[in-house]
Amino acid sequence: MCVLCSNSIWAQYSQDTLRLNLYDAEGLFAKNNIQLLAQKYSIDSAKANLITAKLYDNPNFDFSSGFYNQTSKKFFDYSNDNREISLQLSQLIKTAGKRTKNIALAKTGVTITEYEFSNLLRSLQYTLRNDFYNIYYLQKTQQAYFIEINSLQQTVAAFTDQVKKGNIAAKDLLRMQSQLYTLQAELATLQNTIDDIQSEFKLLLRAKSMAYIIPVLDQKQNIKTSSILNTSYQSLIDSAYQNRHDLKVANTNITFNQQNLALQKALAVPDLTFNVGYDRLGSYVQNYNSIGFGFPIPIFNRNQGNIKQAKIGIQSSKIELQGLQDVIESQIANAYIGAVRAEHLLQSFDPKFEEDFNSLISEVSKNFEKRNISILEFIDFYDSYKQNVVQLNTLRYNLTSQLEQLNFTTGTRIFNK
Repeated sequence: MCVLCSNSIWAQYSQDTLRLNLYDAEGLFAKNNIQLLAQKYSIDSAKANLITAKLYDNPNFDFSSGFYNQTSKKFFDYSNDNREISLQLSQLIKTAGKRTKNIALAKTGVTITEYEFSNLLRSLQYTLRNDFYNIYYLQKTQQAYFIEINSLQQTVAAFTDQVKKGNIAAKDLLRMQSQLYTLQAELATLQNTIDDIQSEFKLLLRAKSMAYIIPVLDQKQNIKTSSILNTSYQSLIDSAYQNRHDLKVANTNITFNQQNLALQKALAVPDLTFNVGYDRLGSYVQNYNSIGFGFPIPIFNRNQGNIKQAKIGIQSSKIELQGLQDVIESQIANAYIGAVRAEHLLQSFDPKFEEDFNSLISEVSKNFEKRNISILEFIDFYDSYKQNVVQLNTLRYNLTSQLEQLNFTTGTRIFNK
């Protein structure tokens, strides 16, 4: 039964139905996601900082002229013998490799920003894929409710006729109606859950808010290629240490702080200012030419505070790295144990169970119509059918979700490819 056709609310209000496989969903996500697009500007900004770091300081030019001549009693007197003009050109020369160290720091900043972009991509992809699988399995569960509710609606309609004719007791009709209302209430709760996940999923894709997403998945292929039992725990740890971009950010932060310490120490070394000048009448001789240099004397300020902060930054970043490594190993262990447990549980189900149960439900309906089974047996079977479908889809989603968690914690697309 088509999910959209069975869902009257969405059939009434939805403008678009999007049937997407995971590959198409990831393509739309990479193209449209707002957070990714915004983060790309952060990379451009970091690269602009690198351009700035590579630039040399501009020379400084000074010009001055006499404003009032006391001898001639004239303003701006530029007669041949009374023109006072002073010119000076100066250039700052940075010492101790400050420019080189600034460039190295800016390059590391670009690397960190790129790693942060990749880490954001990893997080959003995890949410996208997890939502995709969650919607898929919840919609399969929803179909089981549709089947049972449609069947009960037909039965209630038939019972209503029979009660009017006096062939069936009213209490049997009430029992059927009660079961139907319970299922409809459970379905409404399930649909609200699906709608909430759909809302998040559509935001990731920037799909239309009133669109209805129907994930398309080859379930057998997915389960077949998603085994955790042939994957070693240590290989997952190794993969995380090699591929987690937040771990790369933490490692690069240590480098960044070490480079910053080198820069702060260099800033304690005075820079030189070279200058050349010309003064027509303002010195002890006319047409005075000069050359000179200057530098601050580092007596009081030797950049002590920034140097200390840079040293603290190195120690802090090392501790943060160790803490992140502990978190990663804990996350992988938890996801690995959960995936192994979920796969064992799923494998305990007979592969033919679902198919046999689905074929049996039609036989039960026929036997109930022929009065071969009682109303209690009929309701009990439908309850068992619903519970088993819900349980099976939950187990399949749990396994898929745990494997996606392992993809997320290792930073590598190992499962559910």
